[in-house]
Amino acid sequence: MLKSFCLALAVALGVAALANGVYMLVAPEDWYLAVPGVTTTGPFNQHFVRDIGLIFLLLGSAFLVGVARPHLRVALWGAASLWLTGHALFHFWEVAVGICSASAIPRDFPAVTLPAIVGLSLTLWAIAQSRGPAMGSRQPAATAEH
Repeated sequence: MLKSFCLALAVALGVAALANGVYMLVAPEDWYLAVPGVTTTGPFNQHFVRDIGLIFLLLGSAFLVGVARPHLRVALWGAASLWLTGHALFHFWEVAVGICSASAIPRDFPAVTLPAIVGLSLTLWAIAQSRGPAMGSRQPAATAEH
């Protein structure tokens, strides 16, 4: 049951990242105007929005490929989650140094912090899965009979 939930969550995160990336590439100005808080971070820059759109395509692809290829899951989800976490921490840093007001934290949570938390959680689950049975359930090694 947990495995199905985690894989479904990874698919949802992957599809959402892909959709966001496509939106950023196809209609960068519409994306800039539609996403809450983005217009307060500086003037519209089509090149920058499209660059980040490419990153979101990679993130989405990493989560989806990880669902299909368990042996690549830890590396792909870990790399994607590292970027998502860095992105979220950068948003917190902007608040900490006064670039953005504290109201940015709850505003950004659904699209910035939550994906990082989900990605990290999925990566930790994938690491646990890659290690096999729980550490405490190991069978004692057989002893040689003489």
